[in-house]
Amino acid sequence: MTKTTVSLEDLGGKSIAIDAYNTLYQFLAIIRQPDGTLLKDRTGRVTSHLSGLLYRTSQLVERQIKVIYVFDGTPPALKEVEIKRRMRAKEVALVKYEKALKKGDLEEARIYAQATSKLKDYMADDSKKLLTLMGIPWVQAPSEGEAQAVYLAKKGDSNFCASQDYDALLFGTPRLLRNVTITGRRKLPRKKVYIQVLPELIELDRVLKELDITHEQLIDIGILLGTDFNPDGVKGVGPKTALKLIKKHGNLEKVVPQLKEVEFPVNPQKIRDIFLNPEITTNYKIEWREPDIQGVVDFLCGQRDFSVSRVQKTINKMTESLRENKSKVTLESWFS
Repeated sequence: MTKTTVSLEDLGGKSIAIDAYNTLYQFLAIIRQPDGTLLKDRTGRVTSHLSGLLYRTSQLVERQIKVIYVFDGTPPALKEVEIKRRMRAKEVALVKYEKALKKGDLEEARIYAQATSKLKDYMADDSKKLLTLMGIPWVQAPSEGEAQAVYLAKKGDSNFCASQDYDALLFGTPRLLRNVTITGRRKLPRKKVYIQVLPELIELDRVLKELDITHEQLIDIGILLGTDFNPDGVKGVGPKTALKLIKKHGNLEKVVPQLKEVEFPVNPQKIRDIFLNPEITTNYKIEWREPDIQGVVDFLCGQRDFSVSRVQKTINKMTESLRENKSKVTLESWFS
């Protein structure tokens, strides 16, 4: 799959609809103490996600990027199997994390801790509150936030959809951005090696043209490999085989008879319908405003125990950048 590396500076002046839950899970995974412990306030409430949201979002805004966060609603019933699988994986990771701590292996403990992240309701509520105070618009999706973010991109309310999940392509986003909120220097697990993580752009039309398939066929390939709605996919079928089968036979219905002892626990058409006709809302308002500086300080510092000096410096810098950009746009329109 062709990816184009871009810089955050390349995205200046563009709007990006960000899959909020996907991003918050990233923050919960990487923003931790050396032993893997999450950042918390004095009452024990987790604040790692708020730290990521404040500092990463402000960095994007300073580069004149207009961000919109899109939050998940009620997941489709077909996602229940995947949700349970993830919960089991977190439970296993928690046991391994505790064992690593007892051994005193902090690096191993941190690795396992990253896989235990759980996004609780109050974390999403706190995130929405912070975004509102920062003047950043957010949209509440009725179901999959990723599908709603794709809708914004397809409608033209955003230039890109941002998510780490390739499922955004199955939902039909014209342009998918990855790594937007995790750019920077990253250490590889168990190695003294650092890599530079940069944003990646994947364009759906280009993917379909290079693979010589339709969007519907891409969805069928996804179903063969496994999606959130049929996580197991078809055993023994990898990306190259799936592409070959779909191109040869045309669609999933004609492929299945060619596979031995394959049974789909779910009707593939139901999975297709989720991607082709996802549950979304058209009732939303996107408006960027100047941050409520005192409101952000009162919330993060007064209620969540953040450093007053760091928060003020960050939010002041973000506000100054917004004003400079607004002045620049006004002058350009004046002389045009």
